[in-house]
Amino acid sequence: MADPIELLIQGHSHDLGGGFVVRRVLPNVKRRMVGPFVFLDHFGPMEVPPGGGMEVRPHPHVGLATVTYLFEGGIFHRDSLGYAQAIRPGDVNWMTAGSGIAHSERTEPEMRRTGFRMHGVQTWVALPKAQEETAPAFEHVEAARLPSWQDGETSLRLIVGSYAGRTAPTTHFSPIFYVGAELPSGGKIAVSPEHPERAIYLADGEAAVGDRLLGRGDLAVLRAAQPAEIVAGANGAKVMLLGGAPMDGPRHVWWNFVSSTRERIEKAKADWREGRFAKVPGDPEFIPLPEK
Repeated sequence: MADPIELLIQGHSHDLGGGFVVRRVLPNVKRRMVGPFVFLDHFGPMEVPPGGGMEVRPHPHVGLATVTYLFEGGIFHRDSLGYAQAIRPGDVNWMTAGSGIAHSERTEPEMRRTGFRMHGVQTWVALPKAQEETAPAFEHVEAARLPSWQDGETSLRLIVGSYAGRTAPTTHFSPIFYVGAELPSGGKIAVSPEHPERAIYLADGEAAVGDRLLGRGDLAVLRAAQPAEIVAGANGAKVMLLGGAPMDGPRHVWWNFVSSTRERIEKAKADWREGRFAKVPGDPEFIPLPEK
């Protein structure tokens, strides 16, 4: 059988500030998007000592939705709409930036005091052209509301979209799927061929896809409609399955802005520089517009 992997991408380290380092996988020079997914940051698994944690000051977004999912730890979200929401493992935070929103992501004081384990993934989903300027919104969906099931000994949770006959309640604007799966040692799952663009991200452990061995931090972009099976290594594996329909044209990504036009990016830059984005209640700091 032909190799089901079309492209293998390995992320690079990126410091979000305060020594909080993530692995940035998308966008990549080899592949800008998989379905509507235009950005993927992976953090952990890591032991965060007392006094440490995430300190992402208020910053802006346009033209996208952020999707935050945790295996371990916690993040406290605040945004310019006034939402203040802790996210815990298995939950999903979906924030529609649309025409513009600002938010911060920080570690809660109690977790900072004691230290904690942290492991999660944040992705950005590009919005279709018709929804790029939609009103900003925020949605928190608890783990109990998300479809969860067993495939043999593998546990799966549908975070966004539709997959294998199931649909998540999470907001979305175009055909998409996003699944978290935890495989035991030697566990196997087939990846549904229903979506035209699909990828497997290995968040922890080891796994094989066809004859290819994946390590932590590898994103395997699959060939359209071709059968693909994931087989976990001796220590099991945590994987994210993601993709959907191809987007309605390319997207420009600059800092925290995504758009189908460069002009919209320039407007967003000017709006943040000049203080025209709404402020985040309860979090007066902000990240200045980068010079590059």
